[in-house]
Amino acid sequence: MAYRLPPLPYAYDALEPYIDAQTMHLHHDKHHQAYIDNLNAALKDYPQFDNLTIEELLRHIDDVPERIRTVVRNQGGGHANHQLFWKILRRNDGARPTGDLAAAIEDNFGSFEQFQATFEETGLKHFGSGWVFLVVDPASGKLQVFSRPNQDSVLLEHKAALLANDIWEHAYYLKYQNRRADYLRAWWNIVDWDVVARRLEGIRAGKSQL
Repeated sequence: MAYRLPPLPYAYDALEPYIDAQTMHLHHDKHHQAYIDNLNAALKDYPQFDNLTIEELLRHIDDVPERIRTVVRNQGGGHANHQLFWKILRRNDGARPTGDLAAAIEDNFGSFEQFQATFEETGLKHFGSGWVFLVVDPASGKLQVFSRPNQDSVLLEHKAALLANDIWEHAYYLKYQNRRADYLRAWWNIVDWDVVARRLEGIRAGKSQL
């Protein structure tokens, strides 16, 4: 069973003015599709992986033959990361986390503002392309912020992401050019905190969240 591009759950211009419609069109229809096409091409001669979800595939990356493992890591990670990315975006009109999610952020970072500062700083300090993640550590249950290079997915580390921001230039360059800091600040206006809260609830209940 080949992996397929999930439809964008909103219009291309739904995140304006923070992310422009042209970027969304290219990012979803071209970049994400390319990761899926390359992943399917790499796996076409390996039917033993046909029925695995992308989460299962990446969590068991060591079972993938070495000759295609790097391709699967990169292209599969690109698919998984973007699949998460589209789900957690929605114009929020300045809303903030509430309930258990707000409490978890305050417990782990001191305040929502400190969490934002940590997340933005992590994105700014990351050299080159990659992603910034907020994850739940499986051992301690604590929230962590870190970046990973290229298309590395936290699934490779058996961790579950609450949210992720794409800091590849294709995610923001048409609007923000080289101003990654502006993009990182603007991004808070399009985080769907209701979805993130449901992800936290599901992760704590041991449910798959990709």
